[in-house]
Amino acid sequence: MEGKILGIVIYLGVIFYLGYKAWKNTKESTDYMLAGRGMNPFVLAMSYGATFVSTSAIIGFGGVSGMFGMSLLWLTFLTIFVGIFIAMVFFGKRTRRMGLALDSHTFPELLGRRYKSKFIQQFSGVVIFVFIPVYAAAVLIGICRMLEVAFPAVSYGAWLLIVTGIVAMYVITGGLKAVMYTDAFQGSIMAAMMLILIVTTYSLLGGVTEAHQALTDMISLVPAKLQQGGLVGWTTGPQIQSPIGLTIYTTIIYGVGIGVLAQPQLAIRFMTVPSDRELNRAVAIGGVFILLMTGVAFLTGALSNVVFYKEFGKISIAMAGGNFDKIIPIYIDKIMPGWFSGLFLVAMFAAAMSTMSSQYHVGGTSLSRDFLEQHVAIGNGDSSLKLNRLGVTVAVIATLIWAWLLPGGVIARATAFFFGLCAAAFLPIYVLGLYWKGMTKFGAKVSMVGGFVFSMFWLLFIHLKEAAPIGLCQALTGQVTLVANASKGSWIWLLQWVDPNVVALPVSLALAIGFSLATRRMEQKHLDLCWDGLC
Repeated sequence: MEGKILGIVIYLGVIFYLGYKAWKNTKESTDYMLAGRGMNPFVLAMSYGATFVSTSAIIGFGGVSGMFGMSLLWLTFLTIFVGIFIAMVFFGKRTRRMGLALDSHTFPELLGRRYKSKFIQQFSGVVIFVFIPVYAAAVLIGICRMLEVAFPAVSYGAWLLIVTGIVAMYVITGGLKAVMYTDAFQGSIMAAMMLILIVTTYSLLGGVTEAHQALTDMISLVPAKLQQGGLVGWTTGPQIQSPIGLTIYTTIIYGVGIGVLAQPQLAIRFMTVPSDRELNRAVAIGGVFILLMTGVAFLTGALSNVVFYKEFGKISIAMAGGNFDKIIPIYIDKIMPGWFSGLFLVAMFAAAMSTMSSQYHVGGTSLSRDFLEQHVAIGNGDSSLKLNRLGVTVAVIATLIWAWLLPGGVIARATAFFFGLCAAAFLPIYVLGLYWKGMTKFGAKVSMVGGFVFSMFWLLFIHLKEAAPIGLCQALTGQVTLVANASKGSWIWLLQWVDPNVVALPVSLALAIGFSLATRRMEQKHLDLCWDGLC
């Protein structure tokens, strides 16, 4: 216990020093929102990776892999290939150059200025501010569940308040500089701990081959309920035409793996570096980091079934009492050496703080810069800075409220929800805005609003995981979902487990292209400004 406390105290000391250093160097809005556009490739890569991967991936998705197995490793592939390589090489450079040409400070501002539309900036800013606290709450829940297991004398509710207060302190004062400085430090801790975790896990099971074979041989222990849902083994992918298969492949793998491209808290990092060279150098660093984070979390989650069964005669979900958010915390507490649990707790603290700080920052600036400043007259730069800090404070409070309200086992689902919503609303107008001069203002508006509306419709009336607890469809139609009464096992019935993004993203893309082809092209002078330095 003393070791855990000492580790956290030392860690917090470094964090507050970095936050203080950032605060001293934050003099104007550009410093607060874009870290002065002067970050080096290591800080960029570690900050990008640490923001992308948090307790929502390690605790939430690691727990999901403990229940559903190694099929989640496809998400590791997508996070590296799409989330790092495609994002930095094909999105990052053009985002940085266009953002500089248009003097954009936030992701919504980039979209708004690309299409010369205050509506696009304000709408996207409101969507981000309203919904990113749900994602941030998932991260907050993850670390607080870990702390609850490590320090049972302190209640879960108390940890929500403590962690929120610590992160808010340096984000509100230091802005993106504080976020990125601390991310780089926190990411280094996370990488080291995950490397130790996977080496120790394989050592406990006699090696890589032995460990995977043992998990394969446990097929008879798959619970009947999971078998009925489509799970055929922990080393075999679930049946695609099943509730579990559709949840894994459409929500977790596709929704998160593709949705990463339109994440505002990640896209903004492309505008914090002085040149394309930093982005090129960040690709390799970021790829290795993401491999260590997601790959290790998903492997450990799945293999925890073998370890738990050998030690306690129970599979992982049984050890966690049915709440898969607790699988990784219990594994660390019950299986790993005592010295490691303290260090891993610090690493998870780092993972949570790195992502939450970015979420608070982008949510707060979306409220202040992209909405309030469009309606309130702002005088000098100091007034803008104060308004941004106020926005971040409101985002922190909203996240805390959501963390109190959301049910157990929600970490992975809340993460996938935000990723999918951003993809449906923003990805078509983002990528087409970077590459196609024929994309028009009207086409962008219709695509963004249409993608958002269609995604929310599917979520409220078709997708069972959200439609059932929200209850709007039940109240209006008398059915849990609009397809709940279809023949069980049919494709119509299975639509209840198809992620909204699978349908909403193609709809949004079709709207963007179709209405842009049918409406007048934007003036050439503005397009020349947007493309300044791109060609």
